[in-house]
Amino acid sequence: QVQLVESGGGLAQAGGSLRLSCAASGRTFSNYVMGWFRQAPGKEREFVAVINRSGDWTYYVNSVKGRFTISRDNAKNTVYLQMNSLKPEDTAVYYCAAAAGRVGVSRAEYDYWGQGTQVTVSS
Repeated sequence: QVQLVESGGGLAQAGGSLRLSCAASGRTFSNYVMGWFRQAPGKEREFVAVINRSGDWTYYVNSVKGRFTISRDNAKNTVYLQMNSLKPEDTAVYYCAAAAGRVGVSRAEYDYWGQGTQVTVSS
């Protein structure tokens, strides 16, 4: 089992920044691909970003490219999502997830999920 706990969400103004953290425990963190997803009210949970096990490869959904940065610190068992130039449409509950298999963008490819952290961006 892997336990994931997100933090860092909150209220930001459009154009502002937030940094989300996700602390992992239970298994060897570096064995897992880590991803961030988000779910806005009335919408399905969608992929945001993914980082490979060593942290040297990342991939983003088009809507956040150039604004969000995913990173990880395997010594601290933590993955981060730096969110800059926030927009009202970024408002959602953000979830981190861990995958034991290959790098992917589908929810089905992830084995463990955090409880989520709310991000609200005001215009």
